[in-house]
Amino acid sequence: MAVVKRITEVESWDISDGAEVVGVLKQLLIGPRDGAPTFAVRLFSLAAGGHTPHHAHPHEHGVLVLEGEGELWTETGVHALSPGTVVLVLPNERHQFRNPGSMDLRFICIVPVHVEG
Repeated sequence: MAVVKRITEVESWDISDGAEVVGVLKQLLIGPRDGAPTFAVRLFSLAAGGHTPHHAHPHEHGVLVLEGEGELWTETGVHALSPGTVVLVLPNERHQFRNPGSMDLRFICIVPVHVEG
């Protein structure tokens, strides 16, 4: 059965921790509770000056930038992000999303369902 909902109906939570993660809200748009068997769709909102942790993990993820300007920091350099940018972060690749701008940076992130399960 199809699951249909609006982003505004999905709970968001602040995953900031004071130093490693700053100004980050997360929403689980589609995941195991919706019956998704293989992937989860998340929406991240990074406030001005916000950033995710500088980290790596054993799974890939795909990203689609919806709003704002930002940067993806990887071992190969800094990559500019803007609406319409798509990103593939490979397994075990160190990375960090940053928002040096003055407006929110919002992006969809798709990961294997076991990450959100």
